[in-house]
Amino acid sequence: MVQRAGSADLPLHGGRVPRWLGDRMTKLGAVITEAIVLHYGRDELLSRLAHPFWFQSFGAVMGMDWHSSGITTSVIGALKRGLTPMSGELGIHVCGGRGRNSRQTPDELIAIGNRVGIDGFALAKTSRLVAKVDSAAVQDGFDLYLHGFIVTDDGKWVVVQQGMNGDRKQARRYHWQSQGLKSFVDSPHAAIEGRGQGDIVNLADHRALASRNGQLDLLASLGPDRIVREVIAIDPGRQRKKDLSQPMLPHLIMPDHHDVREEDVNMKRLHGTLAAAADRGPKDFEDLLLTPGVGARTVSALAMVAEVVHGAPCRFSDPARFSLAHGGKDRHPFPVPIRVYDETIRVMKSAVGKARLGRDEEMQALRRLDDQARQLEKYVTGPDLKEIVAGEFSRSHEWGGRSVFGWEPEAEDDKRTG
Repeated sequence: MVQRAGSADLPLHGGRVPRWLGDRMTKLGAVITEAIVLHYGRDELLSRLAHPFWFQSFGAVMGMDWHSSGITTSVIGALKRGLTPMSGELGIHVCGGRGRNSRQTPDELIAIGNRVGIDGFALAKTSRLVAKVDSAAVQDGFDLYLHGFIVTDDGKWVVVQQGMNGDRKQARRYHWQSQGLKSFVDSPHAAIEGRGQGDIVNLADHRALASRNGQLDLLASLGPDRIVREVIAIDPGRQRKKDLSQPMLPHLIMPDHHDVREEDVNMKRLHGTLAAAADRGPKDFEDLLLTPGVGARTVSALAMVAEVVHGAPCRFSDPARFSLAHGGKDRHPFPVPIRVYDETIRVMKSAVGKARLGRDEEMQALRRLDDQARQLEKYVTGPDLKEIVAGEFSRSHEWGGRSVFGWEPEAEDDKRTG
């Protein structure tokens, strides 16, 4: 039976993803998805999407705000745009989205069912039920505003939906997966992301079985004595005493600060990635994959993309690290290096395209990059995070640095020497 896999805090941020970034997120998200399906299959992709730490890292490597609630909306949107044209080939369909799009999910699922031969009406019912559980059975102060439903041709699915608490300026993301799901009302979540807000009502917890049954009884026989007994049975203080046997779950706390700080990053892993890029780049990438100019910097980004494709769940405990691949739209940790981003997309598309034809030398080069990063992180050292970020800013103009504030200007030193 599926249990919660963990939780995380997500600051609630407004704003929109600019077109120049959204288009690139669509391309990179799609090609990363293709690489995962090619190597590991569709079931593995669904498991990744159901993992809150990996999902956050996936959004960060695509240049979104590394810690904010906006990652959920942007990742679901990018996948829907990028995978829909390939749905017939990959057998993966992304439905729903934010606001009005979320309400169209049942109709989309019915249409997909008619097209590929699965029970779309049952999936539509599942969509409605999942939304009801997280909006009614789990009363935690967060109002749902996003519902993403990813389903495969064989009827397996993942749901990622998110609610907001405007007063606290926080969001909570809920992950569901069909794999192993036995009940929609008995601990069904693959994960729930969000900071504890005090006592909540969670009638979908398996420990609330007596309460659920009791409420059904009350519908048949409303008596004051029965009501008093039921109130005592679901008293939060009593529930806490029963919770001592609940195992500790991973808890990812996404801070309120926008800047990426050293405490947000596993520096040993980061140094391993940078060292592997410097070492393997000349061996595997210079002639095989890259064009002159931004090649060396692109290898560093590719190493992080490769980890998103190949990394085990334990590798994603520090999603902030993945923002060092392509920066962030708000200049944190640095402006998005457009030339590097475009080169990453080109390399990934080339590798995946050739692998589909049975020529996997480029995909193997990416895999070796990831393998070596894990080996090197055991003993390599390097500059601190501030120095790494300062280096990125110093070359941002050269790499086509861009953010929601515009293009990065040429550095003063470069102007004088030019």
